[in-house]
Amino acid sequence: MTTKKEQAIRQLAQLPTHQLLEELKTQPEGLDHEQAEQRLEQFGPNKINAEKPRTVWQILRRCFTDPFVLVLSLLMIVSFVTRDIESAVVMLLMIIVSVSISFVQEYKAQQSSQALKQMIENTATVTRSGQKVEIPMEDIVPGDIITLTTGDMIPADAILIQSRDLFINQSSLTGESVPVEKRHERDSDDSSAIFDQSNLIFMGSDVISGSGLAVISHTGEATLFGDIAKKATNQRRKNTFSKGLRDVSKLLIRIIAILFPLVFLLNGFFKHDWSNAFFFAIAVAVGLTPEMLPMIVTSNLAKGANRLAKEKVIVKESEAIQNLGAMDILCTDKTGTITEDRVVLVEHLGADGQSNEQVIEYAFLNSYYQTGWRNLMDVAVIDYFEKHFATPHAYQHKIIDEIPFDFSRRRMSLIVDHNTHHLMITKGSIEEVIEVATHVHINGTRQALTKARQEHFLELSETLNAKGMRVLAVAARDLAEHDLEYSVSDEKEMTILGLIGFLDPAKPSAAEAIQNLHEYGVNVKVLTGDNPIVAAKVCEDVGIRSDKYLLGTDIDQLSDHDLKEIIDKIQLFAKCTPNQKSRLIRLLQEKGHTVGFMGDGINDAPALRTADVGISVDTAADITKDASSIILLEKSLMVLVTGVLEGRIVFENMMKYIKLTLSSNFGNVFSILIASIFLPFLPMLSMQILLQNLIYDLSQLTLPWDNVDNSAIEKPTNWNLTELWNFTWKIGPVSSIFDILTFLVLWYVIGANSLATQGIFQAGWFAVGLATQIGVVHIVRTNKIPFLQSRASTLVLVTSLLGILLGFVILLSPLHTYVDFGEIPGAFWFWFIFLVFGYLITIQLLKKRLQS
Repeated sequence: MTTKKEQAIRQLAQLPTHQLLEELKTQPEGLDHEQAEQRLEQFGPNKINAEKPRTVWQILRRCFTDPFVLVLSLLMIVSFVTRDIESAVVMLLMIIVSVSISFVQEYKAQQSSQALKQMIENTATVTRSGQKVEIPMEDIVPGDIITLTTGDMIPADAILIQSRDLFINQSSLTGESVPVEKRHERDSDDSSAIFDQSNLIFMGSDVISGSGLAVISHTGEATLFGDIAKKATNQRRKNTFSKGLRDVSKLLIRIIAILFPLVFLLNGFFKHDWSNAFFFAIAVAVGLTPEMLPMIVTSNLAKGANRLAKEKVIVKESEAIQNLGAMDILCTDKTGTITEDRVVLVEHLGADGQSNEQVIEYAFLNSYYQTGWRNLMDVAVIDYFEKHFATPHAYQHKIIDEIPFDFSRRRMSLIVDHNTHHLMITKGSIEEVIEVATHVHINGTRQALTKARQEHFLELSETLNAKGMRVLAVAARDLAEHDLEYSVSDEKEMTILGLIGFLDPAKPSAAEAIQNLHEYGVNVKVLTGDNPIVAAKVCEDVGIRSDKYLLGTDIDQLSDHDLKEIIDKIQLFAKCTPNQKSRLIRLLQEKGHTVGFMGDGINDAPALRTADVGISVDTAADITKDASSIILLEKSLMVLVTGVLEGRIVFENMMKYIKLTLSSNFGNVFSILIASIFLPFLPMLSMQILLQNLIYDLSQLTLPWDNVDNSAIEKPTNWNLTELWNFTWKIGPVSSIFDILTFLVLWYVIGANSLATQGIFQAGWFAVGLATQIGVVHIVRTNKIPFLQSRASTLVLVTSLLGILLGFVILLSPLHTYVDFGEIPGAFWFWFIFLVFGYLITIQLLKKRLQS
């Protein structure tokens, strides 16, 4: 069904150019500054909702709707309704602390992210008052005249008014992987699908090749992409980080849901005081709730993003940091990532293998006069020719037409007016040029391209490939008919002139970076559209196995099942199309790998979108940067190694809080269940539990800034709920054992065994519980011997000491009466030291045993 938006743009597309400009109230010279400002105010920025940063209120609402904050809020409301005002106030304080810190961290992270995005802001070339200027895409308004060249993103919905060999990638809109040709001529039949209209181009697509001029008809929310974005907003695929955090949250909430009624029923049944039992169960539920988890997560991600920014790594999506740490396979393009991205022409050979001036001259014409995007080899050809052979005549040719490069033909043809006839010059990969050639130029004569000559030509190419060169063939054809427009069908009966060879040497730092990645458990695979022999030589130079490789044609012939069987054993995939790269990444993900992809070419955009972590550089094409989640300001794999390690540090510091909270709280609940059966009073009052939990949480606020052992980040880090649960089951009961020992000491040794002395009992257990809970942080945070082989950061040490000090101030000052603590007798402190150090030593020994 055609929407009103589609009808409106179809009607505009049918108008002649002068009427179209009149309808959009613009002119060939473009809008002037005043008109543009007025329209920007009228239509708003050229953005869609999905791209807008969250408002202050949206961030605040997100912080309040965190599952753990909701649980805490519910418990606070229940306490308030049942007139347990003191507990409600403490819970309110915990909510305020958690939400406030989470809000500040997320707001700062968003501000930082927006500032970083400005460094990689996508721009468009528009005509304003007759002058071409480059402006941010969000400043585009209806009526703007935009200039399109290869690699540009289409900034908004527009209608072509000029075009030349313009091919557009609409895959993000239509799912069609093959680029479509667009022309400025109006369609006589407008019954076809809106995206098939030849003179319409849309936001969300990009220019593969060619050039054009277009007038903007709709921007921002009014675009068809705006409609698609709205529908897709709630269907965004969860990444590894989000899924892991969600699963942990579900696990913790399940534990709370099970233990809350259990504690309530046991205490009510044995103490016969259902009111106190209820408040106590609420306090236990609060103790189990990791209300600081949102803050810990946000702080970690913000700290990681800011630290990476200093290392010239821009994080567009903060959650990508953890995925970077979890990455166990990095797929990378070859050019510019493991090579210097500095192509130099070193050979121009005829078919006889000798240097040939005509080959470089024709290659120059093809590269210099094309209107599409000049790649590095085109630049190398032009630089070489201008340095060695340039004459004024070389710049006086008249261009008739061109057949732009595409990723299926792998060649580009240019037609020039050559004396009395048209001359087609074709430059491209060897195999594709041979396909359209019938003759070869040898020793000044045109000879038939026999099978033997084909093989000789390929052998010559392979000889250059073996030296690490990228090789292109140059061919030509005299065209007797003087057409004004030519097509792919005219690429036939060509005569091969010779070869041109380029070197793109491996970066000196690439071998070291790849070795480091291997040492850190990241397998590096090369996915390239390049020749396998050249790619294999570069892989060999940087330490990537290349004795086995797959070609794009092999990939197409294999089913998903068969490809999965061998994909882990192969490190080099050559002659790959963009869709084949995406397919390989998808299959690796289906095998359980976390996959990153690093590329900077237009044809890398689909793979960047598919990967768990899309990595590009700030010099990449607009569409490539838009598809990436991480952007490197320095085109170096060594920078990426830094990013991988930072991602693992972020994850490790988050897991410390989760593991400590789960194991400590789980052990404490077991202790409470046992105490509820045997003690004639509550082991701690609800207010006392809340106070202990608040002090502990405050002492953990600095965990995002903790040191991380090198051994902890040697391998990819990822969510493992089974391992987390096993840790909880094995460490938690130790806490319960020492809690029971504390009960026995307080009951039998100290004599706190009656209702009159319950305040002393509760104060003693509070002291031991707080000290062990904070102290065990320094045991569990490392696999080494704490303080001797691994020391926490100064911030963590200070907040740990402050937490214990605050607890002692409450216990030993008159403040203890406000929370119903008794005065702890001096004889208890010997046992306090024994119990605390005994617990920490036991955990250390158990930790070592679990590691062995």
